[in-house]
Amino acid sequence: MVGTLVLVGTGWEGGAVLAAFFVSSSVVGRLTPGRPRADAKGERRDRHQVVANGGPAALGALLGNFDPALGVWVMTGSLAAAAADTWATSLGSLSPAPPRLLHFGPEVTPGTSGGMTLAGTLGAVGGAAVVATVGALAARSPGLAPVGTLVGFVGMAADSALGALAQGRFHCPACDAASDWRVHRCGTRTIRKGGVAWLDNDGVNLAATSLAALLAALAWYC
Repeated sequence: MVGTLVLVGTGWEGGAVLAAFFVSSSVVGRLTPGRPRADAKGERRDRHQVVANGGPAALGALLGNFDPALGVWVMTGSLAAAAADTWATSLGSLSPAPPRLLHFGPEVTPGTSGGMTLAGTLGAVGGAAVVATVGALAARSPGLAPVGTLVGFVGMAADSALGALAQGRFHCPACDAASDWRVHRCGTRTIRKGGVAWLDNDGVNLAATSLAALLAALAWYC
């Protein structure tokens, strides 16, 4: 569905951007398995993750039916943020130094929402740049490369901030382990330790990619 909406709104140019996100993120994820998240869903994206990472881009691409350039800018900015987050997670897991909360806070366990490392931050820039550059080349719009990279990075930073400050944090009493979910993978109902109970990682991702889409649209108008 996401791919169809992208092609309907932006044609092969948008398809190239979507492919850049999907292929690059998949390759980085497989080449840098690193340390697993403390309570991750797994490698495969479920429907909630697809909507969170690709939904705003797909809807933004439909703007291409009214203005082709705007559609490409919006979907590129949104996917650049999704790529930045994916690359940051994959490359950050290889960091020899432990992550710190929002880079300057206390050390946290690898995989903690809002935890950041230098390797992950550089990875975020790289992921956003790959998607933004493909978008710029496909749309023949040179300005999209730097703007898309910046928008993607800002989206990733917003994702980290929202994850650290508002995402629900839980603890499984049976496993004595931190969790992102109301029910742990072992089947035990968890205890909320902080954050907003209904805001999970998918919600944080959706907010970040939506923000990036909006910023890309504003940049295009300006």
